[in-house]
Amino acid sequence: MTTTTTPANSHPAALIEDVQSRVDSRHIAINKVGIKDISHPVRIHGRDGQVQHTVANFCMTVFLPEQFKGTHMSRFVEILNLHEPDLSIPSFRQLLKDMTQRLDSSEGYVEASFPYFVMKTAPVSGVKSLMNYQATLIGSCVNGTPVVSMKVVVPVTSLCPCSKKISDYGAHNQRSHVTISAQSQSNLWLEDLIDIAEQEASCEVYAILKRPDEKYVTERAYDNPKFVEDMARDLAIRLNADERIDSYVVEVENLESIHNHSAYALIERKKSQ
Repeated sequence: MTTTTTPANSHPAALIEDVQSRVDSRHIAINKVGIKDISHPVRIHGRDGQVQHTVANFCMTVFLPEQFKGTHMSRFVEILNLHEPDLSIPSFRQLLKDMTQRLDSSEGYVEASFPYFVMKTAPVSGVKSLMNYQATLIGSCVNGTPVVSMKVVVPVTSLCPCSKKISDYGAHNQRSHVTISAQSQSNLWLEDLIDIAEQEASCEVYAILKRPDEKYVTERAYDNPKFVEDMARDLAIRLNADERIDSYVVEVENLESIHNHSAYALIERKKSQ
């Protein structure tokens, strides 16, 4: 006959107190509590129908009412592992709803940031190379209603109109970051936002350029000078005209080449207002 022994320091789960569920006497609610900086593999479906495998960094929080001492941190990770790794607007909405229900909260928030790659073709030589962009899905779920927006940071080139006007030759230019955050109820792809950002810059940038390509992009930027204000307004015009977009925030930061600071502009609009 065999016998089993129970370790002295082990207890049935039913006998272990759930400390987080204790009543808190300080009467202070917490707006957001949860986990951040957790990486998880995901699959992203691109506009071209291809599936891209990448790794997303998640921040997941919920509202904690004043009467509860704490939330159940392990449940965030459980929810992340239970969901399919496909990351899309519909699946993100479902993740938000499941999280708030599982943690018994009226409000939940999730951000997932990941590198996203697009194959680009050099303008003259036709050389192909992958460009990486930093993308983020940002979602909230309040009283069972999820709202999701997508954000992408696009590196571009800007050239100063004033420098071109006053200089006998040349003009100072710099790499710029265009950040577009957009909410949409229709099919809107990260590539759509990337296209808009690159088309409204002085010139787009590439991972690989041959000498004929360098000549092209240099002259393209020189022929298309834009202040940071110009770029922000031109981007807003494009986003205003896109019926798929319900609201947006566009930011432009020129990493100045002749100053020790950046030039910056932001335009925000909710089309329903």
